[in-house]
Amino acid sequence: MLSLPFVCRSNRESAPKNRETLMRKVRFTRLVFDNKRAAPHRFAIMSQLHANCVQIGDYALLLRGPSGSGKSSISLRLIDAGGFLIADDRTDLVARDGRLIATSPATIAGLCEVRGLGIVRGLPQRPEGDVRVVIDLVDDPDLVERMPHGTSEEICGISVARWTLCATDLALEAKIRVALALATGELRLES
Repeated sequence: MLSLPFVCRSNRESAPKNRETLMRKVRFTRLVFDNKRAAPHRFAIMSQLHANCVQIGDYALLLRGPSGSGKSSISLRLIDAGGFLIADDRTDLVARDGRLIATSPATIAGLCEVRGLGIVRGLPQRPEGDVRVVIDLVDDPDLVERMPHGTSEEICGISVARWTLCATDLALEAKIRVALALATGELRLES
């Protein structure tokens, strides 16, 4: 059997820590070949995004935006309202059993940058989260459509709901909770 080195053969196996960097570069599904026939084993699809991840209830969300856009401040407000930190600044993502699972890179696990105070350890956290929505943060309210059509994005082969919201919106935390509820089917949009 011919197989490519350093790649997980099942979602239950973990890549060796010294090969973590290589695993992050795997952005597509590869197959193990046995006598030129595809074997039923799929490799794990992994990626890393410049994003924060917070769990609210049973599901997690990704907050994306450029440096200084408020990802950590918004994460802190969601955590203060009962959420849990999964990752701050960088989030590792893997497709597992048809779900997008987020974790923090080991070097920054449990840490959150609180601008004006420093890097903090000890906030309520979870080791991983089932991501259901991506929130793209913008600083200009004119870039947010008043009545947008729901969009999605494929990450690691998994389709995830995506919304664009203004980082300075006074109702941002509530809108994020609504976006997550829409993504999980707790709420629905009227047509």
